[in-house]
Amino acid sequence: MHKVLIFGATSAIAQAAARLMVARGCDVFAVGRNEQKLGALVADLRVRSGPGQTIGFACADLDHLEAYEDLFEAAKRKLGTIDVVLIAQGSLPDQRACEAAPEALLAAMHTNATSAIVLASMAAGYIADGGTIAAIGSVAGDRGRQSNYVYGAAKGMLALFLQGLRNRLAGREIQVLTIKPGFVDTPMTAGFESKGLLWATPERVAAGIVRAIDRRRDVVYLPWFWGPIMLVIKHIPERVFKRLSL
Repeated sequence: MHKVLIFGATSAIAQAAARLMVARGCDVFAVGRNEQKLGALVADLRVRSGPGQTIGFACADLDHLEAYEDLFEAAKRKLGTIDVVLIAQGSLPDQRACEAAPEALLAAMHTNATSAIVLASMAAGYIADGGTIAAIGSVAGDRGRQSNYVYGAAKGMLALFLQGLRNRLAGREIQVLTIKPGFVDTPMTAGFESKGLLWATPERVAAGIVRAIDRRRDVVYLPWFWGPIMLVIKHIPERVFKRLSL
């Protein structure tokens, strides 16, 4: 892990991951939508970086697919080569709003699935052999639940796409990592009233991402205990599961 391109770099998890990567001596190119947050992140990373380290950035709204080629090219010019692409953009949509308005549903699917899928597909043309394409999905993508099935469907779509991409790129020894966090205490989840033992910090999840990249994992649940939890949830018979209030 040496030259890293991060999409959605101003998300809490991505910021924590970027700091860890810079601390390890990586060069980082950060892409984010919010200019103020991106500027603050880049300034912080440059303070943390050592002599000779490169910190680059570009401000872009990743809902606009037409910007992607220019972003990859800008990162390649700045970094020279790209060893790791971390795709971290996304949003937590209002499930009720998505049920009421098709345009809200499609916008949520685009932000959380289509845009990440296109980035991962394009990354295959820029990543060095033996490199890593990592994308942040969610445990919500493992099974549809009435409380957030639009978000879950988007993350499930992303996970299935990454499976195929992983198979396609195996001959080039490219790691395609699907990251499945559970509940993470970030600005995106600020509306949740109760946060208990199942919640993790962005720093803990970021450390898990870096560790999974190091270990060349295919899929990682973060924190680890979400693996067994989702194994149980996925095996509840549908005739029972559909009557649960989840």
